[in-house]
Amino acid sequence: MKKIVAAFDGLKFSESTLQYATTLCRQHDAHLVGVFLNDMTYFSRSPYAVMTDAVNSGWTLEALEEDDHATREKAVQRFISACSEEAINYSVHKDKNIALRELLHESIYADLVVIGEGETFNRYFDSPPARFIREFLADVQCPVLLVPKTYVPIKQSVLLYDGKPSSVYAVKMFSYLLPVLSALPAEVFTVKTTDEDLHLPDNALMKEFMKRHHKNAVYTVVRGLAEEEIPLHLRKQGPGVVVVAGAYRRSAFSRLFRESMADALLQELQWPVFIAHQ
Repeated sequence: MKKIVAAFDGLKFSESTLQYATTLCRQHDAHLVGVFLNDMTYFSRSPYAVMTDAVNSGWTLEALEEDDHATREKAVQRFISACSEEAINYSVHKDKNIALRELLHESIYADLVVIGEGETFNRYFDSPPARFIREFLADVQCPVLLVPKTYVPIKQSVLLYDGKPSSVYAVKMFSYLLPVLSALPAEVFTVKTTDEDLHLPDNALMKEFMKRHHKNAVYTVVRGLAEEEIPLHLRKQGPGVVVVAGAYRRSAFSRLFRESMADALLQELQWPVFIAHQ
């Protein structure tokens, strides 16, 4: 039985993350761990502002702590209720130290982490890709499914492939971890520079591999800049697409999924993105 971790901010609970995670667990008979990253330094309001304006606001630090605790417990109960309704094996982890450090540690012992693309685990807005997501993806120890704010059932996959080992590794991990999704219609999408031919990199080997995992896959090769052509192509697919992409390492980006490509996808994330690196 696979172990899927769903990461939640108890003060800004993501229904989309819950729906994607419970659906995947039901489809794949997986165990779901709800990780609630309740960083002890994170409050819904500024503690300093509460203390300095207690007379006018009517709030005290103790009241703020109690209110935030109640909100977080409500989120945990929402998670438990959803898992019970879906008859999913589950457990709950309430991590109270630094959120990024805790989630990276959790990822060592997970097969997959599901997390919302806009999570910051603080009360401030951070335009995507948020700093928390950037740093998490750089050091995570298992594949990640980044999900958008609105849940849409997955109906097909677009596999980003550039002939590099990292892009093939991502396809492998997607196939091994999520075979139900791998059985859906799939497209291998490749972007080449304007001076390259339009042949699929390692054509025979890649198609031989794909026949064993996505036997009905179609192949599309275009010329241009990856950070322009990939979002443009994805917008034409409509809802229900999951994108599969390779490395997001600080020092080992694949040529296709380099940092600028990652940012182009995450800045307008409309699709779940499955990311895996070696």
